[in-house]
Amino acid sequence: MKQKSLTYILIAINIYVNAVCEEAMAELSEKLLTILSERNEFDTLDLSIELQFDHQRLVGAVKSLQSLGDVITCEQRNSKQWELTDEGKEIAEKGSHEALIYESIPLEGINQNELLGRVPNGKVGFSKAMSLGWIQIDKAAKDGPRVTKKVEAIEDGVKEICQLVKNFQIDKITEQQKNECKKRKLISEVKIVSYFVKKGNDFKTSVSKQEIELTADMIASGSWKDKSFKPYNFNALGLPPASGHLHPLLKVRTQFRQIFLEMGFSEMPTNNYVESSFWNFDALFQPQQHPARDAHDTFFIAEPEEAHEFPMDYLEKVKTVHSIGGYGSQGYKYDWKLKEAAKNIMRTHTTGVSARMLYQLAQKEKFTPSKYFSIDRVFRNETLDATHLAEFHQIEGLVADYGLTLGNLMGYIEQFFKKYGIKKLRFKPAYNPYTEPSMEIFSYHEGLKKWVEVGNSGVFRPEMLLPMGLPKNVSVIAWGLSLERPTMIKYGISNIRELFGPKVNLQKIYDNPLCRLDK
Repeated sequence: MKQKSLTYILIAINIYVNAVCEEAMAELSEKLLTILSERNEFDTLDLSIELQFDHQRLVGAVKSLQSLGDVITCEQRNSKQWELTDEGKEIAEKGSHEALIYESIPLEGINQNELLGRVPNGKVGFSKAMSLGWIQIDKAAKDGPRVTKKVEAIEDGVKEICQLVKNFQIDKITEQQKNECKKRKLISEVKIVSYFVKKGNDFKTSVSKQEIELTADMIASGSWKDKSFKPYNFNALGLPPASGHLHPLLKVRTQFRQIFLEMGFSEMPTNNYVESSFWNFDALFQPQQHPARDAHDTFFIAEPEEAHEFPMDYLEKVKTVHSIGGYGSQGYKYDWKLKEAAKNIMRTHTTGVSARMLYQLAQKEKFTPSKYFSIDRVFRNETLDATHLAEFHQIEGLVADYGLTLGNLMGYIEQFFKKYGIKKLRFKPAYNPYTEPSMEIFSYHEGLKKWVEVGNSGVFRPEMLLPMGLPKNVSVIAWGLSLERPTMIKYGISNIRELFGPKVNLQKIYDNPLCRLDK
């Protein structure tokens, strides 16, 4: 019951406030019409300065009159004006930081630290007061540096300047004073939209509120004959219907997927975020003592801690090539352990999925050239910064065929990025445990004004491919890149945390509405 009573009270207050506001707006509108009848024209900005009245409220009244029809005519004007910042407004009211420091010093002086603690922005004020010669400091004082007044009286010129700006008397300020205030961020130049108002064809000094609805009572009593109705605007747009919105990452993901499909690639299944270390590392000829397999780079799963199902014949071949070598390689010469390979992790890349697909391809009776791709989420124990996240998306493409070379790889990558609209590419030699040769891919970021690494690439090593059972004359070229960085380049985003995570600007998402195309 009390809740209902409170609701009724709030509704009544809201109705009263709206009525008061409407009445005040009506009074202001009639006052403007009276001024217009005397002057024939006026500029809202000049009038607000003359009347010492809020410009926005004045513009609101003009807009209200404009909605009545041809009572007035308005011409929009754009100009620039100097305004006080929040700090400038405070100085105009209370005084500059240096003046407050001076006034806070008693006749006998005061300890420096105590003085700085008394005044907001004390360090700035102290520095300015010292440079102006208003105060002095005795660093040899017994109780620490002691500050005393150096002059008997001061003139707070900064406060006077801020008051002139507040009163729209900027013409009384010298260019040097203006620059000093700009440097101290006490004033800022803002764009002002004002309106030049003239009489319209139906001008009159008093207006009645136009009705927006024709009611049954008006028709029954005949009062509608004496009332003025607001014309209907049949060209006005209605409220846009609520709709879903695509995140830029999803849009770019769709574009990349379409590019792969156009280039004849097939999509790999990537629905396992948890992967065994065997497929994520060992199958890729990455040694068990590699730094990437440490806890500071990889997220390990506590439950279930280990995987148990492996193709044992293939596992033994992987163990052999790691431990003692084979297929023309001397291996890494260490004691390979199944327990290490069985550890479950949050996959650090989707290349483990590529290894599974290549193994399946090798088990077929006859090898057939294939092209695969994947786009999905991966996890790394990264230090977060403007270009790195612990959770991101990886795009990967690979081609398995006879006699492929590094030139084929560069051609595929350039064609791939060209379809996306990125033409500024660079390749840099790199090292990967499972590719040789290897290359890093860089693209120029117009926002950051520098070359940003967008991917990695290479030709898979024989130590990785031959244990699977692929023919000796088959090569596999592959490249991988994050989904986030090309999206940042395309949308001009300089901080990855503004694209993915809790700091995402939702307005940017709303500005990319869901689009349905009818066939």
